[in-house]
Amino acid sequence: MKKAVILGIAGAFFFAFTFVLNKSMHLSGGNWIWSASLRYLFTLPILAVIVGQRYGFRNIHSAIGNTPKQWLLWSTVGFGLFYAPVAFAGDHGEAWLVAASWQITITAGVLLSPLFNTKISMRNLAASAVILLGVFMLQTREIHEFGASSAVYTLVPILIAAFAYPLGNRKMMLVCNSEISTMERVYGMTLCSMPFWLILSVYGLFAKGAPSAGQSFQAFLVALFSGVTATLLFFKATDMVKTNIRWLAAVESTQAFEVIFSLLGGMLLLGEAIPDMSGIAGISLIVGGIVLNSLFSLRH
Repeated sequence: MKKAVILGIAGAFFFAFTFVLNKSMHLSGGNWIWSASLRYLFTLPILAVIVGQRYGFRNIHSAIGNTPKQWLLWSTVGFGLFYAPVAFAGDHGEAWLVAASWQITITAGVLLSPLFNTKISMRNLAASAVILLGVFMLQTREIHEFGASSAVYTLVPILIAAFAYPLGNRKMMLVCNSEISTMERVYGMTLCSMPFWLILSVYGLFAKGAPSAGQSFQAFLVALFSGVTATLLFFKATDMVKTNIRWLAAVESTQAFEVIFSLLGGMLLLGEAIPDMSGIAGISLIVGGIVLNSLFSLRH
């Protein structure tokens, strides 16, 4: 069981590369359009190799063919309207700020429960309020230091992404039958989000020009570390403890480490400033809210 928690922490470590490398690409002159689209363009062939070797393509391609409109719609919502705003926010805020604000998705998941015939848990809503208070403190600091526009450019895109990610993924889980594995679903959603990424890439090519070799390499690292490695580690961890609700909650709470790793990565690799006391307090509330949310899930 401890191994599952360690794998969850390792997954958080690799997912933190998303926020650090997105900021790095911006600082080196790259544009968020390529940071977002290249991540998925690189992720698709990697996932195709894994799925092809482990499962083959017959089941997943047949599932997509049966309900293509739903696959295209919810894959675009779950992946396109999730990651494009996250990448946009990465151009306007520090890596740790984006990573911390992204935890709003936990609150979004709670608020979306009625759409899936599930009552909103007041305990989880209370934990979400703690997370929101932490994010509010971080954004207040951002407004004080850089003005209201900076907070708008980070918080609004994150809000869109925070609701799009759980909405798209939950809808797709309803569409998929029990024969489709999680890895096949991720591959299928990546494949069906390609029209969005290709359209965004064409726009980026004409509006911003082609990406540099440096940005392309960093986007490949995001695809490898976050899109594949982090996903595999986290799914492996949850699969190991899926029959034990207490350990599953512990594994889910490891996503709090994304904030810590993004903070350290931004400071060590990008020279980002150490958060002030208000920032540290905000991060502490967010991490605490994530842990509380997992603990309260034990009651369900």
